[in-house]
Amino acid sequence: MMGLGSHKTADLVTESGFSIRLWWRISIAYKRVRSMNQHLKPFLLAIAYLVSEAHAADSTSLRVMTLNLLHGGVRLGQPLSQSVKVINEAKADLVGVQETHAGTVNNAAIIAETLNWHHFDQGGRTSIISRYPIVGHTSRKWGVHIKLPSGRIIHAYNAHLRPAPYQPYQLASIPYGDYPFIKTEAEAVRWAKSARGDQVERLLGELKTSLKAGHICFLTGDLNEPSHQDWTAPVVTAGRIPIPVAYPTTRSIVAAGMLDGYRSAFPDPVKHPGWTWTPTTLPSDPKDRHDRIDYVFSNLPSKTIQQAAVVGESKAHAKIVVKPWPTDHRAVVVEYRLPPEPE
Repeated sequence: MMGLGSHKTADLVTESGFSIRLWWRISIAYKRVRSMNQHLKPFLLAIAYLVSEAHAADSTSLRVMTLNLLHGGVRLGQPLSQSVKVINEAKADLVGVQETHAGTVNNAAIIAETLNWHHFDQGGRTSIISRYPIVGHTSRKWGVHIKLPSGRIIHAYNAHLRPAPYQPYQLASIPYGDYPFIKTEAEAVRWAKSARGDQVERLLGELKTSLKAGHICFLTGDLNEPSHQDWTAPVVTAGRIPIPVAYPTTRSIVAAGMLDGYRSAFPDPVKHPGWTWTPTTLPSDPKDRHDRIDYVFSNLPSKTIQQAAVVGESKAHAKIVVKPWPTDHRAVVVEYRLPPEPE
């Protein structure tokens, strides 16, 4: 992986063709010094090898992150630099950002500029920022096309779905908006579809086009809905949820051909709940309900996942810790090993 802040190098190798330009320069340098000192030959060859190996690693590994900034990353009193630190500590290459704005200012754009990254404003206070160039986007701006150093184009989608009505609160009799309390799985599914179903349909309308075309796809987002892979009978037995619920949003995304990166890496939701909502209250708080509602999906097989981690405020709830934590959601980062391009 390239270190953060090396975006200018990423632009150079992407836009000008890394292997051609770099090896041409190495060749010229070698020819110039060969006549001066034969002892430099092994040294130059070693440099060429190391640079080539580093590039190969960078072009085949990608760390994808989702991050809800909470009103532009400054609502809890932290400077925007703390959100930059979160991305740095996660060693992300690509971040889907939600709640991007502080007032009228898109702080995701400022974060991208600080990192010397690329930025795309999706509208609706969502953005995608990337170490690598963003070279296109879908018609409704749910997704972008990103050019990797190898020249491969990947498609990255990002979403922030409606927060209300919020079914875990409805089931726990926690007031949140003017919505009724509910008791059954059927009611939870029905309310979830009424809250977010139209957004999911539009999102998948574009995502399925990318999938059908054979592109490597990623989807990040604060879906404001738990996963059907988390609200299961074993989790009920563990006393963490009242009933199993096959939540429709994640079911639809998985049915389209995407895999949940975190849950693929950690299949047991009892041992690894991966809660992202919320670090601002205790899990025992009767006025709140902790859940995993922030996701990284991909159509890559689970064997390509190198690691997955929650990023947050403490070791008790996150693998990657940043203090003080600047937002009311924990983030998630998943590292993928990209398969070779087909011949």
